Amino acid sequence: MADMIFTRASGWIPNVIDEAGELKLMLGAGADANHEPRTFTFPIKAAHLAVIREDLARHLLLWSAVLPLCAAAGTRGPLDENAAAALLDPILLSAPADVDALFRRIQWDRGRLIAHGADIDLLEHGQVYAAMRTATETSNGKRAQEYHADRRRAERGTVLGPLDTAILRYTGQYLHGATVPRRIPDAVDPELLPEVMRVIATAERASAGMRIGRDPRRGKRATDKRDWDRMAMTVDGAVRRAHPQLVDDAVRTVSFLMCSEATDRTRSAPMEDDEEPAGDGAGFSENAPKTALLFTDDKGVEKKWSQDGPRTASAEFWEFVGDRSAADNDVFTIEDEERGEGIQLHFYADSIARITTARRAEGGSDPEYRVEYSLVDGIGGYRHLVSAFVRGGCAALEPYGSWMSDNAEFERARRQRDTE
Repeated sequence: MADMIFTRASGWIPNVIDEAGELKLMLGAGADANHEPRTFTFPIKAAHLAVIREDLARHLLLWSAVLPLCAAAGTRGPLDENAAAALLDPILLSAPADVDALFRRIQWDRGRLIAHGADIDLLEHGQVYAAMRTATETSNGKRAQEYHADRRRAERGTVLGPLDTAILRYTGQYLHGATVPRRIPDAVDPELLPEVMRVIATAERASAGMRIGRDPRRGKRATDKRDWDRMAMTVDGAVRRAHPQLVDDAVRTVSFLMCSEATDRTRSAPMEDDEEPAGDGAGFSENAPKTALLFTDDKGVEKKWSQDGPRTASAEFWEFVGDRSAADNDVFTIEDEERGEGIQLHFYADSIARITTARRAEGGSDPEYRVEYSLVDGIGGYRHLVSAFVRGGCAALEPYGSWMSDNAEFERARRQRDTE
């Protein structure tokens, strides 16, 4: 049974306990194989306890130096108590110059000291002891995160100006560039906010009217990567021209914001609003609209659509694709059984087949089909083809591809495209 001898208000700073008459420093660090926090202890002496009680700076320095030893213990290994004990006198009882010299030789957790208010410039210049004059018992984890973010940028050769920093704070990406951006005007210095908003306005004008459509091939909420890249490129170019002083990080976060907001609008819209028009109607048989269609996937699952339903055939089909599409389920068919025609979409190969009945079954004979293949340019190409077929059948597909009935010819064309 251990008795608590000394603890600070911040519970994470190491405590001192009495365990069976022996003073020990106790700290939580790392995690075990079950992701539960690990607790480590090692013996100290009364002289060490006296310094820990009175000197917050040395207490924090000791913590910073012991943490790498805890990390080395991993998920189940023991703490190297000899190495931990060897830190006690040099950190707690030595002169400031000796403390600095020690920290030039050992590993230590810089972020921990920065979170507790250490002077960053002094730390960077090796004046560890002096840096702790501003130390506080309470921790500010965000300060350490910002320091590490700046270090990562510096390693890439990126130096942020005041406006760059303000833009990254506005989008919430100052700490983590992979975070989904959002608009946080309160995070920006009020004096810089008007400049930030001018940059955002440039991006909004550049992307006005652009949209990022759905890509049901990748799931119900997936969106078109090509549309994303197109919008990002447009916004990047406009922002760089209007604000050439901005660094890449700032420009990218603005285009990321525009694309993310466009994606959110697409995902919140009903599937019908995401349907692309098929063109100017050339080649359509408008006097023979589809009245009933059968959708199937590569697993044999079927879904029927009729014009009596509340939604368009295209919307129903793409929702079916979004629900069913997977790595092992990437061939989908739309069939008009009444007219004996259909299309088969091969998402794995960016291709399509249109199938028409050349001769129906008669007198016990099998029907004959005409199959023609064409390459497809991304999800946008698929949308045009599906919409054209729904509105005009196989005949309406003629303007939307180079149709090949010879399978070998088609395979050569596909291989050539894939190598370009």
